[in-house]
Amino acid sequence: MSSVGSMSSENGSAPVESTHVTAAAAGTGLRFSWDADARIEVRNLGAEVVIEANAAGLRTLAGHLLVLAGEGVADGAHLHLEDGNGLEGGSVGLVLERSDEE
Repeated sequence: MSSVGSMSSENGSAPVESTHVTAAAAGTGLRFSWDADARIEVRNLGAEVVIEANAAGLRTLAGHLLVLAGEGVADGAHLHLEDGNGLEGGSVGLVLERSDEE
């Protein structure tokens, strides 16, 4: 599955709009959506990984996980999020992958 572009913007005091950007991963038929003001950062602290996100970023990640958990999605389907490609600059890469094996 291919990587999908990032969506980030400055936080403001205005109410969050429900604008989404949707991208399809090549050859999979899966569609991933980003809230317009989503901000997601992933840090590796050695013994643990921290995923820090604003409310829009958390909704975005939840949506990505629901897409992968969907009916008929193949084992091994995954989405790569990287620094500047779905994640804030300086983030370590994050792969969300479905695995139906026990």
